[in-house]
Amino acid sequence: MKQPLALVTGGAQRLGKAFALTLARMGYSIVLHYRHSVAEAEKTAKEIRALGMDCVEIRADLTISEKLDFLFGMVDEFHAPLKVLVNSAAVMPAGNPRDLELRDWDSALDLNLRAPFLLAQQAAKRMTGGGLIVNVSDVAAQKAWSRYPSYAVSKAGLESLTKILARALAPTIRVNAIAPGLVLPSDVVTEEQWQQLVERLPLKRPATLDEITSALQFLINNEYITGQTIVVDGGYSLL
Repeated sequence: MKQPLALVTGGAQRLGKAFALTLARMGYSIVLHYRHSVAEAEKTAKEIRALGMDCVEIRADLTISEKLDFLFGMVDEFHAPLKVLVNSAAVMPAGNPRDLELRDWDSALDLNLRAPFLLAQQAAKRMTGGGLIVNVSDVAAQKAWSRYPSYAVSKAGLESLTKILARALAPTIRVNAIAPGLVLPSDVVTEEQWQQLVERLPLKRPATLDEITSALQFLINNEYITGQTIVVDGGYSLL
């Protein structure tokens, strides 16, 4: 019997990698999407195979519709039921709303919002026996982050899209979102700025990867949840 299949976008590193490894440990074969992180994708795929699960890495620009067709063509070659889609790929352009360039606005909306919609459309055609779509949002969806306007708007839109898709694709397909807070520092903040952000949190520490991926496990195991965003932010949303 074929192992169930999971597609993880942006799965080569950081949170995407953690989601892919979690799914592999749960018994899913993995289609590991990436765009630029070739070495990281190969390393993650090797770790997945070491767990005894099949994995194929696929490089694609999710903002180009033809690349989505190619991606799902590779999914179909598995000849296994697609059961889980995790939309984790994202970009986070910085810039004040007064001078944010149009390309930075479009890049965030195209990858963070448009692509998950198109991916959900394609996945729904294949989840004829039921499935789960998980959109990776961010606490930014509920914040007025003036330094990252296109990112915050795209994540707010993604949470709205989650509800719309959950209603439209029910009862066979469930759609939910996970909204992490501070987990891994990024290139856009210095170590000092990161520590200052962490100190503001009610729980005074960033999340562990296991604390984020456990939300994915919960959504897989509890089949009576759809249209919800699980916030895992250490109290960031309280600030």
